[in-house]
Amino acid sequence: MLRIDYRNVLQDQVGAAGYSEGQLNDIGQSAVAAVSRIEAETGKRAYRRLPSDKRMLADVLAMRDRFAPGCENLVVLGIGGSALGNIALQRALNPPFYNLMAAGARPGPRLFVMDNIDPGTLANLLEVLDGRLDRTVFNVISKSGTTAETASQYLIIRRLLKERLGDGYARRIVAVTDAAHGTMRAISDAEGYATLPVPDGVGGRFSVLSAVGLFSAAMCGIDVEALCGGGREMVERCRDASDWRANPAALLGTLYKTANDRGQRIHVMMPYADALMGLCDWFRQLWAESLGKLHDLDGRLVRAGDTPVVALGATDQHSQLQLYREGPLDKLFTLHEVERYAAELSIPADFPDDPTLATLGGKELGHLLSAEKRATEYALCVSGRPNLTLLWPRVDAEHVGQFILLYELATSVMGLLLNIDAYDQPAVELGKQAAHGLLGRKGKPYEELAAEVGRTLARDPKYLL
Repeated sequence: MLRIDYRNVLQDQVGAAGYSEGQLNDIGQSAVAAVSRIEAETGKRAYRRLPSDKRMLADVLAMRDRFAPGCENLVVLGIGGSALGNIALQRALNPPFYNLMAAGARPGPRLFVMDNIDPGTLANLLEVLDGRLDRTVFNVISKSGTTAETASQYLIIRRLLKERLGDGYARRIVAVTDAAHGTMRAISDAEGYATLPVPDGVGGRFSVLSAVGLFSAAMCGIDVEALCGGGREMVERCRDASDWRANPAALLGTLYKTANDRGQRIHVMMPYADALMGLCDWFRQLWAESLGKLHDLDGRLVRAGDTPVVALGATDQHSQLQLYREGPLDKLFTLHEVERYAAELSIPADFPDDPTLATLGGKELGHLLSAEKRATEYALCVSGRPNLTLLWPRVDAEHVGQFILLYELATSVMGLLLNIDAYDQPAVELGKQAAHGLLGRKGKPYEELAAEVGRTLARDPKYLL
């Protein structure tokens, strides 16, 4: 199992910026109470059931078996929760240069996740796929079908497929969308797309262990059954409401809420493994969108939330560690340590007379990276910076599944500790509506917003350099 080493948040380890046992215990009691509420309630916490959904998993595997033969390229069209999980699973569980490997050496098709609408990026992808559209599957992920970014990409792809493939174009599309309602559901039914459902009661940022993330993973040879197995293990491990120290989600909630109360509201997640960067980016959306709220559940103005920052060890020791050690005391650090890497390389001992190179010679590269992590951990402690370590035995499907459920559950615990709704995102809607207004959507709110945007953002030569 994943383990958490939190000694380095304590005052006897990092001094005044650290936490006392009394502070942790007070918040820990509230954290286990939150666990009891989570266990008693369903609804918006339906993500907890995903790893145990055998029918969903069977449907995903059946869809993989249907579309994998002859598929050279898989293109995911999605944004936010409909893309970050796909990227995270691929980066964690397939080789880093997977797309460059020969077809026979890869366990599945090349994967391209179009998670933005930069026209240069999509145009270049279409150049890469030119002449291979009949061997490419497009996975459109949108619960409603009206998300502007995904819908625009889909419309471009649909037109291209119709022009190149004629009546057979629909056989190149798999839509993951609402099971019964919405624009994409209606289009899928009318045009005969293969579909998988977005589960009810599961927001996009909590959906990676549904068809949203599992279809592309299964297509690319990832062991989705082990992923779900790891998720189930973590759900069971986080049911304990007797002691916050025995429940990983309650423990993380306790640590992060204590940091929040002490003004350490920037949370730096720093993995010492390239494979974990996608998961940290996934965490960044989960944490920011779930916990950043203006009002609490009682309607009080609270401006809740912490700012998640992702750094990479050892790379960002050379770009950010100076700030982290000597800058403001406003951060809590979560370091990731991997006990066994996917591969290993030995450093040649070719310069025995040079003190530095001789020290490196004969060591394994993973040993060096682990030493860098331990040295950074020590340096943070010397500077009085609270930090904890997430210990990975190895980066594989089972432990990735554990990580996903651990941080989803910790998000639920934090939501209750902060007394906010961790499952909505009201501040995102204004920008969406304004964008639709600027694009000319009819209707009073959109037209009024477009006019207001024009007035607010009018260029003033006085402020142009």
